[in-house]
Amino acid sequence: MSIIELLEGPLWKASATIFLVFAGWRIFAILFFGRRKDKARAVGSPSLGAIKLIFSHFVPRRIFMKQGRVWFVTLAGYAFHLGLFALLLFAAPHVAFIRENIYAVDWPPLPRWGFIIAAQFAFAGLLALWIRRFVDPVVRLISRRDDHIAAGLTFLVMLTGCMALAEQSTALRAIHLGLVEIWLIYFPFSSLMHTFTWPLSRGFTGALAGRRGTRM
Repeated sequence: MSIIELLEGPLWKASATIFLVFAGWRIFAILFFGRRKDKARAVGSPSLGAIKLIFSHFVPRRIFMKQGRVWFVTLAGYAFHLGLFALLLFAAPHVAFIRENIYAVDWPPLPRWGFIIAAQFAFAGLLALWIRRFVDPVVRLISRRDDHIAAGLTFLVMLTGCMALAEQSTALRAIHLGLVEIWLIYFPFSSLMHTFTWPLSRGFTGALAGRRGTRM
């Protein structure tokens, strides 16, 4: 068995299984464990509070809209996350990989120019947010080692993916696959889990505020 066959076969299945099992367990634990029943009388609607907070925080609050640093973080965040989403699901090699290894469904991939634009947005957003962790004194203080490892792994996965796009080098493809599998294994135990937990966090906070009649 060659290295590429090992990476596409047993190692891919092992890393994907670890990702699914532990990410699923963390979400299950958040939903069903450790929640105390709120005995206070409900003043407002928890459901409306949850929905409001989930969707109202997609843009900065009005009081902060004139602050340049707020828009910097907001636009960099959207550039990175939307660009990465486009690369993950619509890059031609990923569409083919999903069809052959995960689920036999097909959809139109991004053209090459679309891939380049999405990659530029994703790289610009990631680097802007990562550099901010070093230069902003407050963000530097609250940043953990995990935040830098997660950002570094994501950057390497994206970089090797772009380098392997032409699929002319087996070595580059193997490096990219290996890094993806390390990323998948690291994912459930890191801050990368916010990919799935952000609506739960916002929803819980909003529901608590809505029940108490508190404005958020």
